[in-house]
Parts: sequence; C-alpha cells; structure tokens
Amino acid sequence: MQKIDLLVILGPTASGKTKLAVNLAEKLNGEIISADSRQVYRHMDIGTGKDLDDYGNTPYHLIDIVEPGVRYNIKNYKEDFDSVYKEIVSRNKLPILCGGSGLYIQAALSNLNYSFVPTDDDFRKELDQKSKQELKKQFEALDHAFIEKFDNSSVKRIKRALEIHHYLKDNPLYQKASGNMNYKIYGIDISREERRKKIEERLDFRLSNGMIEEVVALRDSGVSDDDLIYYGLEYKWITLYLQNELDYETMRERLLVGIHQFAKRQMTFFRSMEKKGFEIHWAKDEQLSKTILQNHRK
Repeated sequence: MQKIDLLVILGPTASGKTKLAVNLAEKLNGEIISADSRQVYRHMDIGTGKDLDDYGNTPYHLIDIVEPGVRYNIKNYKEDFDSVYKEIVSRNKLPILCGGSGLYIQAALSNLNYSFVPTDDDFRKELDQKSKQELKKQFEALDHAFIEKFDNSSVKRIKRALEIHHYLKDNPLYQKASGNMNYKIYGIDISREERRKKIEERLDFRLSNGMIEEVVALRDSGVSDDDLIYYGLEYKWITLYLQNELDYETMRERLLVGIHQFAKRQMTFFRSMEKKGFEIHWAKDEQLSKTILQNHRK
C-alpha cells in the first residue's frame, strides 16, 4: 500500500469522474473536494452537472458555496481548498479532489502560482491599445528577478505578465502553502468517440429534463443575462435562446459544439500539466477503480 495525503481524479466532461470518486470515497474512508469552476454556484445544478444524488452519504465540499453573480476566482478557490483539505485530514479522512477544471486542480496542488492573480479587465483594455513593441519595452523595464519567471514569446504572455506585475503592486503575493502533500493524480482515459457520444446523450437528457427551466429560474431570481453568458456553455446558449437570438435547434447545435470544444481544451490543459511535471496516471474508467484500490486501500 502506498500512503498518500490526497487522491486526485480528473478527466474531461462526461467521463464519469464523480461516480468513480464516490465509489473510491466509500471504500477508502474519503471525502470529496470538487474541482469545478461552476459547481461552486448555488442554484446552478443541471447545467453544471452536479448530480448530487450520486454522492449518497459521501461528504462533499466546495459545491454550492456562493451565489450566482459572484465572480469566484482561482485565488478564492485556493484559499477554500486549503481550508477544506485541513478539515478533512483532521478527521483522519482521505481527501479526494475530483473535477475537470484544470486551473483549479493545478492551484490546489501548487504552493505558489501566479495563476492566482485575477484578471483585470480595465488594465487589459489599456494594454490592448499598445503595440507589440511598446508592450515588450514595458515588460523589459520591469525588475529582472520578476521578468525571468515569465515567457515573453507572445503578446498574450507579455500582457499576462504585465497584468500580474500591476496586481502585485497593490496586493501581497498569495503565498499560503499547501504543505508537502503527497498526492497521486489519476486521469480517466476515454476515447474521443465515446466522449462525444456521452456528451450528446447527456446534453439531450438535460435539455429535456429541466435545464432550460433552470436558466429561466435564475433569470427570474435576478441573475443578469450578462452573468449567465459569462458562465458560458449551457447558461450562455440557453440565455441567447431565451432572448430569441437563436431558435432551439441552432441553440442545441452551438451548445453541443461548445461542449465538445470545452472537452478538447480540458485535455489540452491536462497535457500541459504533465509538461509542467504533474504526473497523471491514465487508465480506462473500469480499470482505474481496481488500480487505485489496489494501490491505496488501507
């Protein structure tokens, strides 16, 4: 048996992460910490795929913790994760981090990461007015100890570095460490064809079982259309449909394409994590459970 402090289950949307994590939590005396950027919001249930019935009696965390309309960011998540992680460990339970938001997972596993710095739309607008040469000159004028930490090979990366530097002038760098966690990351390996099939089946089920009504209820409760569009995917395209900007079939088609693209971006990010040194052990869903239980059962 290999002793670990944190078990991580990741994979693209519709790959079966939650059911696997719940099954493992029941057998490993664990509690689940969600790593989903939209499941933190209350009343956003069907569109975010919370599937709370799947948890049964398994304790879960970082789901339904803020109201819709709140701009929850990675820094907020890192702080909440650290707090919940310590609580679970204090009860001699195994924390199981489960989700598909790669940035959240990376933040949870990192002691120090500039990704915690939130975006600044106003500052970005200022940068957008400048040429590449001007941006590069502004970047090169910063402290050498700062700029050597950043890749300046593209305008996008230079802008992000400048944004981070701008933020740090008035805000102390987030340095709360997660400690020396001994974690293990497992990824659900699902074929592109199977993933696409599951995504389409799940979308049609949700559209027929309350997802549109959920968006209507959010609008009626005072959540603005701008906020719903900001949350993307289901909330964006259904809002446009309710605004009569799209007919039903066009809404469904664009939403389906959007979810497929989202799943592809998730896999791209997981691969980028591997390049940064995060070792992910990939296996098919049915094999992962056996492998994890064999390696980590007490």
